[in-house]
Amino acid sequence: MMKIGITGATGQLGQKVIEKLTKETAAENIVALVRNPSKASGLGVEVRAFDFNQPENLASALEGIDKLLLISGNEIGKRAEQHSNVINAAKQAAVKYIAYTSLLRTDNTSISLSDEHLETEKMIKASGIPFTFLRHGWYTENYTASIAEVLKTEALYGSSGNGLISSATRSDFAAGVVKVLTTDAHINKTYELAGDEAYTLYDFAAELSKQTGKDIPYVNLPVAEYEQALVKAGLPEALAQFLAGSHVSTEKGDLFENGHQLSELIGRPTTSLKDAIAEALSEFN
Repeated sequence: MMKIGITGATGQLGQKVIEKLTKETAAENIVALVRNPSKASGLGVEVRAFDFNQPENLASALEGIDKLLLISGNEIGKRAEQHSNVINAAKQAAVKYIAYTSLLRTDNTSISLSDEHLETEKMIKASGIPFTFLRHGWYTENYTASIAEVLKTEALYGSSGNGLISSATRSDFAAGVVKVLTTDAHINKTYELAGDEAYTLYDFAAELSKQTGKDIPYVNLPVAEYEQALVKAGLPEALAQFLAGSHVSTEKGDLFENGHQLSELIGRPTTSLKDAIAEALSEFN
């Protein structure tokens, strides 16, 4: 019996991975590795406490795990150290394989998150454990999650210019993860995963306008102005700086990818922007 451990199993991506994984393998083959086990009671699989910041407890939590999905942590600036703790524990526990959710073209991008992802990839390679690197592009939900606010302000603001975005939904990415965890031929491979369709934020605003019957323009701001607007909206300065910086990277083309590796992996087209916006609107209409 092959045991698959999923870190961050109560997160937005992790929950979707487990939901899809239970359709491909028996629930008893899946272990949810979570910081707070009380939040994981509804997952329907074995749950083990797994805190990246408590390295002394990680190896025992990985006992009996054959395959490990390391979903990157969400604490920017701490992730390389946290991931190092997990990789060291995986070696101690004789984990046979690690799949890691990395960042699109992390070795050739201006996105500030790339350093920690690249360092993690190098640590996994150095561990000698067979791996697959799942380099994820942006989630479409990064944009659809703000639709309510956009409709309230009657404009979409950003600094992405005409930069193309090849995003995919978390459900699309989760399907790719599950395919890699449950089929062979992925050992020591790196996948650049993104949506089939590329769009600008002007396109996003136009599609939102079409579906709501409202005139929602995209307003492209100078990056410093956009960053200040985010701070005024209540975001912490570091987060505002990161988000504004990601818009600059978008304009440079760092979120565009036309290799179609995700749709090839999952055997279907990725979710269209039109459908993603329609789903988001249905949730609060």
